[in-house]
Amino acid sequence: MIGKLFHRTRKPHPPLGERPFDLLCLTVAVVLGVHAPHIPVLLSTALAATLGLRWWQRRRYGGRAPAYLKLPLVALLAAVVIFQYGNLFGREPGAALAVGLLVLKLLETESPRDARVGAAFACFTLMAALLFDQGMVATFVVALGLVPALGTLRALEPSNTPTRLDRELLPPLRLLAVSLPLALLAFVLVPRLNSPLWGAPNPAQSSTGLSDEMSPGEFSELLNDDRAAMRVSFDGSPPANAERYFRAYVLPNYDGVRWKRADMQAPPAPVLAGRSITYTVTLEANNQRVLPALDVPLQAPSQAQLGAAREVLADRPVTDVRTYTVRSALDYRLQPDLDPLERRLDLQLPPGYNPRTRELGLRWRTQHGHDDASIVRSALQLFHDGGFRYTLGPAPLGRNAMDDFLFSTHEGFCEHYASAFTVLMRAAGIPARVVTGYQGGYWSTLGNYLLLRQSDAHAWSEVWLAGSGWVRVDPTASVRADHVDQGSAGSAAASSDWSPNQWWLGLRNHWDIVNRWWNQGVIGFDTLRQHGLLTPFGLHDADAGTLGMLLAIGGSLFAVLGLAWALWQRPTTDPARAAMLLLERRLATVGVARRHNEGPQHYFSRAARALPAQRADLERLKRTYLELRYAHEQPPAELLKNFRRAARDFRPRRVVK
Repeated sequence: MIGKLFHRTRKPHPPLGERPFDLLCLTVAVVLGVHAPHIPVLLSTALAATLGLRWWQRRRYGGRAPAYLKLPLVALLAAVVIFQYGNLFGREPGAALAVGLLVLKLLETESPRDARVGAAFACFTLMAALLFDQGMVATFVVALGLVPALGTLRALEPSNTPTRLDRELLPPLRLLAVSLPLALLAFVLVPRLNSPLWGAPNPAQSSTGLSDEMSPGEFSELLNDDRAAMRVSFDGSPPANAERYFRAYVLPNYDGVRWKRADMQAPPAPVLAGRSITYTVTLEANNQRVLPALDVPLQAPSQAQLGAAREVLADRPVTDVRTYTVRSALDYRLQPDLDPLERRLDLQLPPGYNPRTRELGLRWRTQHGHDDASIVRSALQLFHDGGFRYTLGPAPLGRNAMDDFLFSTHEGFCEHYASAFTVLMRAAGIPARVVTGYQGGYWSTLGNYLLLRQSDAHAWSEVWLAGSGWVRVDPTASVRADHVDQGSAGSAAASSDWSPNQWWLGLRNHWDIVNRWWNQGVIGFDTLRQHGLLTPFGLHDADAGTLGMLLAIGGSLFAVLGLAWALWQRPTTDPARAAMLLLERRLATVGVARRHNEGPQHYFSRAARALPAQRADLERLKRTYLELRYAHEQPPAELLKNFRRAARDFRPRRVVK
């Protein structure tokens, strides 16, 4: 008896219409497309196929997917993510798992409640894409991805009348546009945290550029990477392209395969500076500590220090866009005196590697005696006249890589030439080391800054000459002079291996001005800049309380403006009657004119008999119009909007005589 009193039957959910389900599938497809660049190709392909099959299955047969498929598919998804990433936690595996669960949610979506849950989860998963890329294009795509999600929620409203897909998406697009001022207000005034609330790492932590190690051939992928590495603004005129060498890592240690940085605890090498220049660098996040600087930096910026080889090293890895100011010497004598310990390090060659290269260096020493400058010129002449070719797709090298390069393949790019030249110098008894960084760049006259991309990464050599100290030598320039004239990216574009359209290169470089503005104005809008927001008005530190008060005032102002707009938009005529007159005129053109004494119900019924192919549309129009006229004292705004839109979209096709 008691059980009967508390027993309740579950109220069945109304069936989900085709249009809301189609919009939800479109929403999920957009989410999958946004996340596809950082999801394994096989997984994204399988999820796309599952999405398409589910849409086809519901259209063809209706109903949920078989229950025995759901649990195995969820288990398979988890297994694939664990196999790919090693666990289910973290940014990449979490995103892959969320997108997969969203796709699998469609298998059981058969009620408006399921569709609402799916649309809400799709919005969350869509915004998770900003953990990977916060650029302007990515943000714009994510914002547009909300449109089909809002369209899904709107299509689930009971009073909504189905119409063409493009018209279903127009109201959410307008809603998104109207919300932009309020979103801008929240962006500026909502108090910011010093670190992400969820503790997730910055996207750049998995995307690095230069490394503190180098082996010939490793730059090939980097030299085809068009992402911006840094932007440089100069106090005065920019230096000539041949002087745009940005030092990153100095690599003196060589084991026959790789060049590595020497972590020496020593003061910066002394430098006698001549002509100098001051500039400001905006460095993209790369998860490295090195701060590239023009050769050679004279001092380190704040929260950074100078290494023994005049490398600028930040106190912690660069996980966000960083701006720093440096002064560098363009004319200099670096370390005029070389101590014996460092000399031994910069002459070291591993035994048992590259015997022919060592023999050539020794022959030059015998030929030129103590004239180190002549030995340097002999090596550069070898690269210039020895049939060498600059290419981003060189032949693979064996154990004696420098022998293979110098005496067999004769092809490579900056890493190969810098490595071979440095080994030749050491074999000849000249202290030498490899330096990596960036060279050249694109000067934007509109933005008045120098843009260096990852494709401008470069490697060159430094040799120590008595009386001059460390001298920069770029052996790649002996093979391709345009490498120094145009920069790495420019010379690569001119090579036969990689020739992108010059028009596209120009457009890409001009587009970077917009990206720079976005980085400075949006991504770079941090807590410090927010607190200084009101400095022009005499308030030097806008705390959380002040920002909250301004946010409340601004939100209230937007609410008042929205109410005033809604009241101003109220129609002064009868919009339902105007839409009905439009229908009557269109039906009259196909022979279904309304009689003077004919009521709307009879008129719609007669039109439905005359146009059997459009009977369903006319019946729906009849029900909506009668509800507007007789079911409410004040017609609902949404119902009125649906009737007007349906009347505008209706096109009579034929009359049965």
